[in-house]
Amino acid sequence: MKKIYSEDAFTGLEAAIVLIAFVVVAAVFSYVVLGAGFFTTQTAQATVHTGVAQASSSLEIVGNVMGISNAGTQLSYANISVALTAGGTAMDLDQMVISYMDNNGGRNPSVNASPGLACSALTIALNEDVASASATQWCVAQKINTVGSDNKLLEPNEIWVIAIQTPDTADINTKITFNLQPAVGAVLPITRTVPGALNKVQALY
Repeated sequence: MKKIYSEDAFTGLEAAIVLIAFVVVAAVFSYVVLGAGFFTTQTAQATVHTGVAQASSSLEIVGNVMGISNAGTQLSYANISVALTAGGTAMDLDQMVISYMDNNGGRNPSVNASPGLACSALTIALNEDVASASATQWCVAQKINTVGSDNKLLEPNEIWVIAIQTPDTADINTKITFNLQPAVGAVLPITRTVPGALNKVQALY
């Protein structure tokens, strides 16, 4: 009996179906791979931008750390001049957290900021008594090279002198550490040793 259909036609149709299936699978696979690649690229880009922001908004010490003593054997304040690192962006010091510690057991994970950051509420006169550990504060004692309106942003080329009260554990021959943690940027650790004899004003090394 003569066949009324051709097997060659079915073979070609099967091949076309298989080819279409392979193309669809390859398209879906490539879409998934490209999507994952784009996601990875965006994540890496965000990481790089965050790293640049962290590195470009750091503080640095300008000059010496000065110590003020009003009690003869105890440190009352530390005056630290800070500025932005080269190429740094403006930093809001109102959001900065300062912590204190020494090897005599003195600890303060968050030294209180004076209202408005100004030292009007925190007298730093040389005849002031040493504050208690529970009343320690920090403030901005002086702003140098400021241009324009007075604000809480430490901007490029500006130098701010930060006054930090120290507790009564900061006596002679004590190693003290301040950690300045801005909202954006790396922590600036500052470690100094109170000398064996104190004047009213001296540099701390």
